[in-house]
Amino acid sequence: MDRIYRHQRHIYDASRKFYLLGRDQLIEGLAPPAGGTVLEIGCGTGRNLIKIAQRYPAAACYGLDVSTEMLATARASVAKAGLEGRIGLAQADATDFDPQALFDRAGFDRIVISYALSMIPPWQAVVEEALRRLDAGGSVHIVDFGDQAGLPPGFKKLLLRWLGLFHVTPREDLPATVRALAEAAGADCRLAAPYRGYAVHAVLTRG
Repeated sequence: MDRIYRHQRHIYDASRKFYLLGRDQLIEGLAPPAGGTVLEIGCGTGRNLIKIAQRYPAAACYGLDVSTEMLATARASVAKAGLEGRIGLAQADATDFDPQALFDRAGFDRIVISYALSMIPPWQAVVEEALRRLDAGGSVHIVDFGDQAGLPPGFKKLLLRWLGLFHVTPREDLPATVRALAEAAGADCRLAAPYRGYAVHAVLTRG
């Protein structure tokens, strides 16, 4: 990941805003409880965390990423936004992390995974780990690439070719797999396919 992002991190937000659709809608739907906690898995440059902290000023925000290069950019961005006291960052493997050791917390009210599952080969383990790290009544909010079923013929082929340049692999079985993982964890699962199937939006809520 460091090799991939060593140079990309400097233009990541400017280039991705045109095709990472649904991120801001996900943030608007988080609605953490007063004084609640939000973790982003695969926080990258910190773009989403900064928006979350600004949108929900009473929430404590945390982010983890496996890439030290991305975290360097995230720390600089968080500092520039004046949010060092509100956003904690740490390097960790999203498939197996200890929130107590990283952030002195047992769990979180909201966990965000935004366009990260399509970049992590063992992505199912990331969802399982996120569900394990939820506090009671908490929810995992996922947005990633969908099946593009409602878009013009040929669009999907062009998109996959473009994404392949960045080592991104959309997970066509994401909706079915996420629903099964939620059921196994005793969580409710709500799924949507915004932008005519361009994206998948999932919310997994524990009782």
